Amino acid sequence: MCDDFVFFSVFLRAEYNNKSMLKFICLGSGSSGNGYFLWTDNDAIMIDAGIGIKLLKRHVSVHGLPWDRMRGLLITHDHADHIKSVGKLAAEYQFPVYSTEAVHEGIARNYCVSPRLKTEFCHLLTKDVPLQLGDFTITAFTVPHDSTDCIGFSVEACGVRFCLITDIGHVTERVKEEVEAANYLVLESNHDHEMLMAGPYPAYLKGRIAGPTGHLSNHEAAELLANSSSPRLRHVWLCHLSEENNHPELARKTVDAVLRGYGIIPGVDFQLDVLKRKVPSPIYDLT
Repeated sequence: MCDDFVFFSVFLRAEYNNKSMLKFICLGSGSSGNGYFLWTDNDAIMIDAGIGIKLLKRHVSVHGLPWDRMRGLLITHDHADHIKSVGKLAAEYQFPVYSTEAVHEGIARNYCVSPRLKTEFCHLLTKDVPLQLGDFTITAFTVPHDSTDCIGFSVEACGVRFCLITDIGHVTERVKEEVEAANYLVLESNHDHEMLMAGPYPAYLKGRIAGPTGHLSNHEAAELLANSSSPRLRHVWLCHLSEENNHPELARKTVDAVLRGYGIIPGVDFQLDVLKRKVPSPIYDLT
């Protein structure tokens, strides 16, 4: 009996040690530049490449990120703060770039992408059709935003489901489904509505941001979490905060207060953090 127990314990430890773990770091989140890096023991992917190439390389070096495991860049949409370095990364490292046909067309037109992204590095994603890249099963889905096209990503690896939803003008049924299915969620909480309306932006820009193809407010993000999250959700990161119309503590407090009104307690039911605009997050183990 004792020998059997020892053997079983050794077997369990070996299985645990051999199991690949999904890791995540945000390298930047907001209009200054976006980049989200995910990796396992075998493979890595990056979602968006809107950070300047020199700063991006510095982050990779400082944090020891496994650039050599890269399977591809995934692009949500064609605005500059999400694609700034995509041409340089493809040209220098031969990274394949995955997005929809419309997003690739938008990238080709965008003046900020230099050098231009060569056709040989452009790979097409079909929304709602899973793509396998090494350890990652990736599904793109529609997100309403005033870009050429915009997609969110659901990423499954190592037995967990990671979802990223940013630059979203309003909540759709598809978005609700993805929030409900997620274990880990990066969700836009762009602005405080009162700050936006009282701020210095011209009326047309306020209307664009608050409109159905603009950005999600703190309160809208909170309501989405309150109504669509499930007990399987373990961690939420609020992303893409406006520098002029929001504040990290305000976003956190607003979301916290709304959730508590529904009987959901951040820190108990799931962890809640706010991603910084220009400073990388800690490295998270997604178990």
